Amino acid sequence: MKIVAGLGNPGEKYEGTRHNAGFVVVDRLAREHGIRLGAGRGDFLTGSGRIGGEHVTLVLPLTFMNLSGRAVAEVLSATDAIPGELLVVCDDVWLELGQLRLRHRGGDGGHNGLASVIESLGTGGFARLRLGVGMPDVGVDMADFVLDRFLSEELPAVETMIDEAARAVAGVLRDGIDRTMNDVNRRAVPEEDSPDSEETS
Repeated sequence: MKIVAGLGNPGEKYEGTRHNAGFVVVDRLAREHGIRLGAGRGDFLTGSGRIGGEHVTLVLPLTFMNLSGRAVAEVLSATDAIPGELLVVCDDVWLELGQLRLRHRGGDGGHNGLASVIESLGTGGFARLRLGVGMPDVGVDMADFVLDRFLSEELPAVETMIDEAARAVAGVLRDGIDRTMNDVNRRAVPEEDSPDSEETS
């Protein structure tokens, strides 16, 4: 794995929102491993260093969620990386709050950021770590829900999830995705509960 990209929306307005969970994980990794994130040659922040004994480039797209793929594609091109060397970290309303799911590849599951990455790369053949933010109550608009901040009573579970996600990324880099998947996915909801089916091409 060469590239770890966290998806989210830039700016103070979106800090602490459910849609920015991927940003938080990558920022946590940068701080814990002494990697400085700075402006890249494009619409993204980036920084390189070692995590789990492996050299890795961390990326935070600044293109807003719906255009995340443009920034990710630029970084892959600049680093001569292929989609199979990319791990995307993002939120997922189809997982209960605090749950994680790690996969080799897949569809977009209705996530606009993943859809943008798939479109820009021309494939869903990249790893993704999805962070459960829960599903809105009946009658609550999905867009409003993901762009809203976590409730105060949810914050302990969110903090635990971010810690576990950062450890999962380090595990992928240190031990490989297969071994890490066995640990991370033990608590995930059944596959049929999510629309993000595995792809074979």
